[in-house]
Amino acid sequence: MIRLDGRTLDAEALARIAEGAAISLDPAALASVLENRGVIDRILEEGRTVYGINTGFGQFATVVIPPEQLQLLQLNLIRSHAAGVGNPLPEDQTRALMAARINCLLKAHSGIRPEPIQLLTECLNRNVLPVIPSMGSVGASGDLAPLAHMALLLVGEGLAWQQGMPIPGGKALKAAGLEPIQLEAKEGLALINGTQLITALGCLALQRLRDLTFMADEIAALSLEALRGSRAPFDARIHAARPHPGQVEVAANLRRILGDSSAIADSHRDCHRVQDAYSLRCLPQVHGVARDALRFAGDILERELNSATDNPMIFTDTQESRSGGNFHGQYPAFACDVLAIACADLASISERRQERLVNPAYSDLPAFLTEHGGLESGFMMAHVTSAALVSELKGLAHPACVDSIPTSAGKEDHVSMGPIAARKLLRSVEGFEQVLAIEARMALEGIRLVGLAPAPGLDRLMARLSEVCPPWRDRAMFEEISLSRQALRRHVRESKA
Repeated sequence: MIRLDGRTLDAEALARIAEGAAISLDPAALASVLENRGVIDRILEEGRTVYGINTGFGQFATVVIPPEQLQLLQLNLIRSHAAGVGNPLPEDQTRALMAARINCLLKAHSGIRPEPIQLLTECLNRNVLPVIPSMGSVGASGDLAPLAHMALLLVGEGLAWQQGMPIPGGKALKAAGLEPIQLEAKEGLALINGTQLITALGCLALQRLRDLTFMADEIAALSLEALRGSRAPFDARIHAARPHPGQVEVAANLRRILGDSSAIADSHRDCHRVQDAYSLRCLPQVHGVARDALRFAGDILERELNSATDNPMIFTDTQESRSGGNFHGQYPAFACDVLAIACADLASISERRQERLVNPAYSDLPAFLTEHGGLESGFMMAHVTSAALVSELKGLAHPACVDSIPTSAGKEDHVSMGPIAARKLLRSVEGFEQVLAIEARMALEGIRLVGLAPAPGLDRLMARLSEVCPPWRDRAMFEEISLSRQALRRHVRESKA
């Protein structure tokens, strides 16, 4: 069980919640939520007019709502804002979104009572998940539409999943032994005003990408051995002279993996080649900047995961409400776009190594890694698949956060388009993983064709791949790629254990 307190949630823990881990609520954080709610109650008792509490929203901010209609105001808000379209979020993304919003509310700046937070927690823990369309948020003034679909479940409306089928939200609550709640002043707004869709999806992608960048170095080292590449470009002195952290780390990692020598390296110690192609020689520089980008974007996303992103913000210490712009999604949107660029670039250099593996003009290996060329096509189409994937990744690398379409009658005149950035990032990670799986399978075959042992640091990866990928004779390539991908995932899990 993972405890949420509004301060310490990270991408790794969010991924575990997405996969099914239960959550608990920190008692001290809940006490702060209750105290923060007292500010709302006091504002209402004193008859003050405050945006988001007893006024309309957006363009209707000047419309004052009488006390007897405040509950209806909140209900109308989530009903009208549940305007999402498109394919629903899958279960893991829905769970991540719910957990991220709970964690935000525990910051105690939302003016919400503990009861809605507790009900949302029970829904998450009992896997009573709302049906949340993936499209409809521009990522400013929060991810309003998707979070409104989430909030509908709490009042017994909208749709929820039951055994893979959508059913009425109220029916899903009842089946789980839960009762819907009535939203009080400010609570509808508190549930939907935030960047949690962008941040949750971004964190799930971040966690997968951390594993893939770890794998990229090892797979590249496997290709380097198959192509009889040189270790010289990874000399620590070269990288100390240009001390970008990621570059230095990757060079050190390659030295660790490759060691000083191997049977393959010894076989070409006195060969005619002077320098390798950039896809081998510049590994620390290209893989390195991706690592630095991962740190940059990861810091943003994990800070956002533990941030209050409401408007207005409620401050317990001064008993005040203040309007601001923490709901604007430019920070997590920017982070997601940076990560999509990293995916495209890492996949691009992987594809260039694959070209060298299958093209006999660039290596001593047989064409398309088959000794039966003509009768067999070998890895010809596997490389074509990688080329197709990389082309698509380049398109996905175009940043969403530089676009803006003003909404809400011009009130929201600059928006982040962060949910688009997050969704295309998830697609980018998926494509990058496929490209790496193809390179790993090609490099394995290249090592076999060389007929000499690679660096001992590659033994475990070789063993995992060899378990499911026997020496090549033409067979269904899609199965081979899938098996390679599964082997890489097992290798990552074992390496992290």
